Amino acid sequence: MTQELIPPLLGVIGLIAALFIYLSMKANPAGEGKVAEIAAEIHSGAMVFMKREYSVMGAFALLITIALFYFFPTWHTAVAYVVGALASASAGYIGMYAATKANVRTTVAAAEKGEAAALSIAFFGGSIMGLTVAAMGLLGLGLLYYFFGSDPQHAEAIHGFGMGGSTVALFSRVGGGIFTKSADVGADLVGKIEAGIPEDDPRNPGVIADNVGDNVGDVAGMGSDIFESYVGSMIATIAIAAGIGSSILGAQSDLMFLPLALASVGMICSILGILLVRALSSKEPANALRYGTFSAAVIFIIAAYFLIGELGISTAVWWCVVAGAVGGIGIGLVTEYYTGGPPVRKLAKDGETGPATVMISGLALGMESVVIPVAIIAGIIFFTSWILPEGLGVYGVGVAAVGMLATVGITMAIDAYGPVADNAGGIAEMAGLGEEVRKITDGLDEVGNTTAAIGKGFAIGAAGLAALAIIAAFIQTVESNIDGFSLNISDPKVLMGMFIGGIFPFLVSAITMRAVGDAAFEMIKEIRRQFKEIPGLMEGTAKPDSARCIDIATSAALRKMILPGALAILAPPVVGFLLGAAALGGMLTGALITCVLMALMMANAGGAWDNAKKYVEKGNFGGKGSSTHHAVVVGDTVGDPFKDTSGPAMNILINVMAIVSLVIAPLLTF
Repeated sequence: MTQELIPPLLGVIGLIAALFIYLSMKANPAGEGKVAEIAAEIHSGAMVFMKREYSVMGAFALLITIALFYFFPTWHTAVAYVVGALASASAGYIGMYAATKANVRTTVAAAEKGEAAALSIAFFGGSIMGLTVAAMGLLGLGLLYYFFGSDPQHAEAIHGFGMGGSTVALFSRVGGGIFTKSADVGADLVGKIEAGIPEDDPRNPGVIADNVGDNVGDVAGMGSDIFESYVGSMIATIAIAAGIGSSILGAQSDLMFLPLALASVGMICSILGILLVRALSSKEPANALRYGTFSAAVIFIIAAYFLIGELGISTAVWWCVVAGAVGGIGIGLVTEYYTGGPPVRKLAKDGETGPATVMISGLALGMESVVIPVAIIAGIIFFTSWILPEGLGVYGVGVAAVGMLATVGITMAIDAYGPVADNAGGIAEMAGLGEEVRKITDGLDEVGNTTAAIGKGFAIGAAGLAALAIIAAFIQTVESNIDGFSLNISDPKVLMGMFIGGIFPFLVSAITMRAVGDAAFEMIKEIRRQFKEIPGLMEGTAKPDSARCIDIATSAALRKMILPGALAILAPPVVGFLLGAAALGGMLTGALITCVLMALMMANAGGAWDNAKKYVEKGNFGGKGSSTHHAVVVGDTVGDPFKDTSGPAMNILINVMAIVSLVIAPLLTF
């Protein structure tokens, strides 16, 4: 068996491991009566949304496929695009399906067996998403590489795979984010502030839609986000290696194969990390999750050393892997500090003087939180350029991005665990299972909030490095096609492109924030109407019309996700073909820097506002129902679209623009 078949084979093994975990999780009791009824509503709502979203996305992808067949000389790019879209969509669907089955089993385990069993089931639910993302990436990209990507003359065809994954990410993350936050904002403002009822009170018509949104936004959406960066980093590094040829670092074929080899090793390390978390589930949940994640990263770094030596590649490349893996952990820890440490408690205390100070402090916190992660990214770029021979530093950046993302199986599992735990708490509250059960699920949810924040920080850092590697591959491709091309900052077209690129993050943020606001407006009106018009709803003797709220969120998400999607995909060809490759390169540079800064600021500010609200709800600074609580709920309401809609859209935006530019690079003539 040739070494090129190992990645797709490990992809199959990853899917088999995910299946075993799913069967193990599903063997646990799913409850009966009201618990089962609520869980069925959440699962059904999520499936309805996914079906409608994928039908719109499928039509959009069909148009792009036709365009790729028409404009490119061979069929390879179009086929790779279809495979990439199918791989990402399948991973999202499988992960979300499993998560909506794991949530109720986590609730039942918390009621019948205790915290350790509930943690194990919730983590297994998230692990299926993590392993499926890694496995589908290895299987799809590995097969394409085996058939025609390993030839440097045709390697650009696999760029279409990344573009397919980016298309799905654009719709799943942005559409899912609009859905989940419109439901969340509506349910919070009417339920907590106006009606004075708990967060997951079954009388609130928006609660089921809110729980559905956790799955479509934070499981399927986040999975497609990470999938995009995961495969994008590998594709970019392969493309860079195809351009530099054999060098002092190693043979060209080995340099091209290395990204897939590293991801293959990362898959094995992820499975080991998942098993470690399972073994430690009887201990403190936060420690079990942290040990599993860090252990997987350490094992990967050690294994990567021997892998690189076996391939005959310079040890300097291994140090690039270390820089990426350690940098990813560093960004995650900084995110954890700003969204779960002392700054959050300070933010909660600011609520004593009203919502205005909460807003000011939260924005300041978000802006400050950008500094260290960006310094880490800059340090990775400097280190890889320093340790590799001159002119080969861009390959090091790509390898660092792969190193950061190689253990995506467990990092995504840790992230997807959060929504499962959150849903479990919601089901416990709606089913009236009592304080003891809710105490367990709240503890798991609190850990999940931190892991989700770490996952967002990790996703931003990974997206930034992956996009940088893709942009480097784009420049390299254009240089080989256009004589005398260089991306020089003194070129007016480059400067113009940089300013144009800086526009898009602000424009897309405005569109997505407004989309959440408009959809929340409709949701609030509907929830108010039901409280007013349904007799006995507030008394708990009548059922709310949850399906109507799900439909409002779904319709809004499907309408509002088209424009940002079209902007991200159409901007590169419009700028590239009208203004030239230099302007397009400048646009990508401007967009990259602005996207990373805005994504970090919004994600961390939003996460801090969310956890400040939860800190007050524990009884601090007056507790639930106090004026402080009302102030931090306002902060959380603003932070919701920050951290779960517009912030994540930045990751998608820069990667989509970069991969589309790389795909069309061979067609640019000036």
